[in-house]
Amino acid sequence: MATTMFNRTAVNSMAVAVGSTLRNATRATTKAAPAQACRTVITRDGVLQNRTALMAASRFGAQQRFISSSSSSAPVGDGTTQIPNFGDYMKTSSDDTSRAFAYMMVGTTGVLTMAAAKATVHDFLSNMSASADVLALAKVEVDLAAIPEGKNIVVKWRGKPVFIRHRTVGEIDEANAVSLTDLRDPQPDSARVQQPEWLVMLGICTHLGCVPIGEAGDYGGWFCPCHGSHYDISGRIRKGPAPLNLEVPQYAIDGDKLTIG
Repeated sequence: MATTMFNRTAVNSMAVAVGSTLRNATRATTKAAPAQACRTVITRDGVLQNRTALMAASRFGAQQRFISSSSSSAPVGDGTTQIPNFGDYMKTSSDDTSRAFAYMMVGTTGVLTMAAAKATVHDFLSNMSASADVLALAKVEVDLAAIPEGKNIVVKWRGKPVFIRHRTVGEIDEANAVSLTDLRDPQPDSARVQQPEWLVMLGICTHLGCVPIGEAGDYGGWFCPCHGSHYDISGRIRKGPAPLNLEVPQYAIDGDKLTIG
């Protein structure tokens, strides 16, 4: 019995000693055998490869691993990682060709954009322009031979009333006899007519846009009943709130034909 216990104790002691020895040897071997540095090898197909081998001591059952990089596909069986070849996807044209193509695309895009903008602006302006019926009213022709002396007529031009008066000699002399110092809006009669006997004015009061009444008022010309503005025989403001004379439109007289506009 004593012999058996002795043998067991001896075996246990030897096992502990052997295990401790093996652990120390493994640590020493690992420190003494560092990882191998990167080394460059040439494969069978002539392609340059970099391989880093990390090895432990084979006697202790350590696993050997390889990390490799290659520009070409290598067999998997030789312990390397297979890397695909991207050479078919690389650009073969020069930088000058690519730059010229980029310039062409930018220029083409700019030209197309300008053409589209021009067409848009042209369509917008065409829609905003006056229609044919409005253009037809841009000018009005009046037969002056049909207007007797001392009478007024009213015609419509661009939606506005136009007063046309065939003045007498006495009315012309009366208009010229007025002193400019007595006028709120000083203007001689000669500056308001092309021919003394024909007076052409817009029939819109310069106060608030009312239409004055002809052959009325304190000065024998026109009178606005809305706010009491009085105009003389030349259409100049003489009394009331209106600040300016009646406006004279653009017109031309050719014989007995009057063209307004």
